[in-house]
Amino acid sequence: MVSPTVRVQKYFADVGVCSRRSAEALIEAGEVTVNGKLAELGQKVTPGEDDVRVDGQRVKPRRDSHMTVAVHKPRGLICSNDDPHNPATIVELLPPQLARRRFFCAGRLDKDSEGLVVLTTDGDLANKLMHPRNVVVKRYQVKLEETFPKARMERLVKGIKIEDEWYKVERAALINPRNDTSNDLDVWMHHGKKREIRQLFLALGFPVKRLRRYQIGALPLRGIPVRAVKVLSSKEINLLFKFPDAPLPGHRAAVVRSSHPSPKS
Repeated sequence: MVSPTVRVQKYFADVGVCSRRSAEALIEAGEVTVNGKLAELGQKVTPGEDDVRVDGQRVKPRRDSHMTVAVHKPRGLICSNDDPHNPATIVELLPPQLARRRFFCAGRLDKDSEGLVVLTTDGDLANKLMHPRNVVVKRYQVKLEETFPKARMERLVKGIKIEDEWYKVERAALINPRNDTSNDLDVWMHHGKKREIRQLFLALGFPVKRLRRYQIGALPLRGIPVRAVKVLSSKEINLLFKFPDAPLPGHRAAVVRSSHPSPKS
């Protein structure tokens, strides 16, 4: 029986080294070899037979199945497997029985933010969650230093240009408003530049005091304590791609949303 062959980048995703896109970057950088020769994009390998290496380290087929977990990240940790400038990373929250496996973040939160982060050993799943075409909605509770007025709400979804790039959210609502203002807002995003929410509010003159992601798709953070890790079932993984239809929290006012059409769930 002939062993099946797969493209190098898919092999990397299958064994949990990185996503296909990241694997392509490694190949283009000349850091991947197959049987002692530099790998090429699209090259096929036979898992378990060909000697595939990244930076000299052999990539071996995985014997156990993929695993995906939800983590309640506290402030102070970065979303990375290893960073010499930030030794405190999210992977330190993984229990010993999981820490031996190669997890990577399927979407990130900055060091000063908290909430729901998905870690997975499945590179294809990570790529699917992060690719813009899949429109995976993330919901955040934003606490500001000062009260935000109803009159400025529409500006959040219309966006603002910062250094030649547009920063915006898809939906927004005041939480528990008084006199048409509130320090707390609920915002939806299905894209995301680095620190986009913080940059957007700061550009409008409202520094963010606290940023918490409490839902991805239809999967809530609710029930997962701070610093805790929950292994996700296949049903829960599917919820990540479901468009949320739950009402916004609190007594909302001036809900505004982007003109971008909502995807079908």
